Amino acid sequence: MNRISIVIVCKNEAGNIEKVLDSIRGISDDVVVYDSGSTDGTIDILKSYGVRLHQGGWMGFGKTKQFAIGLAKYDWILSIDADEAPDQKLAAELKEWEPEDERTVYDIRFKNYLGEKHLRWGEWGSDTHIRLFNRKLVNWNEAPVHESLIMPEGVKVRKLQGSIIHRTMKDTSEYSQKMVSYALLNAEKYYRNGKRSTWLKRFFSPLFSFVKHYIFMLGFLDGWEGLLSARMTAFYTFLKYARLHELHSRKSAT
Repeated sequence: MNRISIVIVCKNEAGNIEKVLDSIRGISDDVVVYDSGSTDGTIDILKSYGVRLHQGGWMGFGKTKQFAIGLAKYDWILSIDADEAPDQKLAAELKEWEPEDERTVYDIRFKNYLGEKHLRWGEWGSDTHIRLFNRKLVNWNEAPVHESLIMPEGVKVRKLQGSIIHRTMKDTSEYSQKMVSYALLNAEKYYRNGKRSTWLKRFFSPLFSFVKHYIFMLGFLDGWEGLLSARMTAFYTFLKYARLHELHSRKSAT
């Protein structure tokens, strides 16, 4: 097997984690799962698969992923979430993969699903993420939400041919809950970074978001799910800037 560690962060993913673990069989002899407090049977499933399980507290997305990567056996890291699974093409590719050098990172296409619907257009249609990298040079930042990788200058990006199947949301209830949570967390991050919420952003950014994803990026071709996705993103954008405005208003009033 290749000297890749697969690192997964999860909590209450009993409905997804088996698909993920089945999809990565044979890719690595080091699968690290950091669980931040599951109560739904996820732990029992993880133990039955024999992964290296670490249980601990939640530190935000960035810091938690940083910590989990530090538990890995190898420096080359495949970082995936508990609702993501390599497809057969990517799994076969990873089994034969050999790194170029430490300054190369690997970009992977995502196939995003809302329920059983593959979103081929709109915001989710052309989604790619760098998920295979060497931790000596690359790691996650400390953002509590919408974490991103910190990469030095001169890093080479290579694309892998396979895809990651991403079960974004199982239904509208989960979708709405996550979008509200992410919007509020991102508003807090913006506030700490000194960003402002102008009236232009509060009133026009949500509208622009909807038009961009539903019209210009052809989200309407995904039918009802495409409309739902575009509206949810617009709502997320509105709530983020509304909450940011509220935080600054409270500070001004004290």
